[in-house]
Amino acid sequence: MNKSIRNFLAASVAASAMIFAPAVSAETVKEIHFLIPGGPGGGWDGTARGTGEALNKAGLVGSVSFENMSGGGGGKAIAHLIETADKAKTTLMVNSTPIVIRSLQKVFPQSFRDLTPVAGTIGDYAAIVVNKDSDLADFKSLVTRYKADTKSVAIGGGSVAGGMDHLVAAMVMQAAGAEPTKVKYIPYDAGGKAMAGLLSGEINALSTGFGEAIELAKQGEIRILCVTSKARLDAAPDAPTCAEQGADVEFVNWRGFFAAPGISDEKKAEYVTALKAMYDTPEWEVVRARNGWVNIFNADADFVAFLENQEKVLSKLMKELGFL
Repeated sequence: MNKSIRNFLAASVAASAMIFAPAVSAETVKEIHFLIPGGPGGGWDGTARGTGEALNKAGLVGSVSFENMSGGGGGKAIAHLIETADKAKTTLMVNSTPIVIRSLQKVFPQSFRDLTPVAGTIGDYAAIVVNKDSDLADFKSLVTRYKADTKSVAIGGGSVAGGMDHLVAAMVMQAAGAEPTKVKYIPYDAGGKAMAGLLSGEINALSTGFGEAIELAKQGEIRILCVTSKARLDAAPDAPTCAEQGADVEFVNWRGFFAAPGISDEKKAEYVTALKAMYDTPEWEVVRARNGWVNIFNADADFVAFLENQEKVLSKLMKELGFL
């Protein structure tokens, strides 16, 4: 195992053990246990830990803890939250666009309707990245090779086949004028393992969240070929947009939090109040800026309405791309 992979995995494992000490002042929630449906190092992991860090250091939550529970494309954690609802009064599960995608695909039988949607909190653009030593100079080079021989280009992702990272890879290829349904997609269990696969040379490119890629890009371990944003992002001004590279597509993956079914309105309101207050803290800005996230906030009924609309939009898109 090379040094880059060892350092990356060591950092991920170290992060998985972190529990932040209680802070001071305007505490609105006594404790939160963050349930993470994937392994260390992925987007869900980073969002839960970053949110917990900001809430705790800002004094909005007394104590935070974290639990990674991989399996079933996120379905294991969802089922666990439902099955332990009576005991999970302090638990918030992080999730994102895949809870809609995988439900549509019947990867698991539940949907967001079986949980208590609390709030959408951030947006993370997608990125197509390669190993620092890749002979693919830019995204146009990747598309050229793909068009010449689709089987020669293995694109990995931290989600199941047909999941969000696969969908993004298909979207950008379609926008670049290539056949979207022939992507040779290699699935990994969460973003950390997918990134390790890229670093080891198992795959040619990786479809991932921008927030998952930015630190390794800054360290020179990977190169960002393109980002699915309208304009270049401040966190990586040298990374071109996919539109600049001939693929006119925009996509942002929301991430947010869900509680167990049946929690009280009072408890849900506590969570919403803490998360909303978080945006005005310097502690949150530190976390947001280092990950290149976009601030969003839609809570409670607004979050449910957002999810229902995304379900309709994604269902249509996935049918067009042959994913449903």
